[in-house]
Amino acid sequence: MRSKSLALIAVGTGLAVAVTACGANTSTGGSSSTPTSGSNSSGSGGAKVGVILPETATSARWEGFDKPLLEKALKAEGLDPDIQNAQGDVQKFSTLADGMINSGVKVLIIATPNSEVGASVAKKAQAQGIQVIDYDRLNLGGSSSYYVSFDNTKVGELQGQGLVDGLTKLAPGKKPAEVIEIEGAPTDNNATLFHDGQEKILKPKYDSGDYKLVQSQPIDGWDNQKGGQTFEQILTGNGQKVDGVVAANDGLAGAVITVLKKYGLNGKVPVTGQDATPEGLQAVLRGDQFMTVFKPIADEAQAAAKLAGALAKGDTAAADKLATGTTKDSTGNRDVKSVLLTAQLITKDNVKVVTDAGFVKASDICVADLAATCTQLGIK
Repeated sequence: MRSKSLALIAVGTGLAVAVTACGANTSTGGSSSTPTSGSNSSGSGGAKVGVILPETATSARWEGFDKPLLEKALKAEGLDPDIQNAQGDVQKFSTLADGMINSGVKVLIIATPNSEVGASVAKKAQAQGIQVIDYDRLNLGGSSSYYVSFDNTKVGELQGQGLVDGLTKLAPGKKPAEVIEIEGAPTDNNATLFHDGQEKILKPKYDSGDYKLVQSQPIDGWDNQKGGQTFEQILTGNGQKVDGVVAANDGLAGAVITVLKKYGLNGKVPVTGQDATPEGLQAVLRGDQFMTVFKPIADEAQAAAKLAGALAKGDTAAADKLATGTTKDSTGNRDVKSVLLTAQLITKDNVKVVTDAGFVKASDICVADLAATCTQLGIK
């Protein structure tokens, strides 16, 4: 399952930038992580748009970041948003969708727990003439007309390059460098795309003998605890030897680092991440994590809102002008019109990029033991 970008669209100029979190993290956004029954409070009289977010258990992003940003962006388009969260419950996701369909929404934006429920919901909505946008996660085998996300294969490439850079710095000349990969949930197409991108960079290294892949293991549900346990089993099974670790996000990276500390290996082994969470950025500044990936959710929210605005008016031509990329749905054997946004590799030297963007505050990461480091790097 590979993503094929024919073009990238840049949207959201001048918006505040947020950070995305696929795994457990702490929200620093302006919204409580406590779910509400909905966000249909604009009273604007605009076209109704339903948004269903997937969960809160493994990620604070959905309630802390996406929800307020989507609400703001949809209202700016003159739309009337109803934003709800399925709390990881597939049946609840379907029930919420049924309620929104019956309430007469013009557009449905869905970030689903898995492709099966996403495809089912899209089919029901489209049978009622409702346009569906897959948000952040493509539902394989589904029928949604549009997809808004980041170029997730490219995100994986950034992780792969981050590992190469880390091994060059921390294990120069080591051959073969032994690598363990702790990947995301196999039911999340994004996790597959991340891995695809990583392989573009790392497979030639494995094939040449420069690197040795000890084991690559997906983690159900992006479960950080399970990820840490799995990593420790692989590590001890390899004689407590590892030179580099691909961790698919900052949550899994944190679990890996906890194990590395146990064996006195933290800071000696480059660990990748993703999401630019406060915890992940702190680990990068301490040298326990080599890199993370910074992704602007504000742009993602605005892209979805602009698409929804066009579709609510029945203007598919305008929507197509926004969705200038395509993503391959290998299960459904189709190309899905897409808005694919860009991300940035973050290492210790450019953590300031994230704080300068104005979403993660310096005070969120510059705790006591990092105060001197932050000063040195100009983070304030």
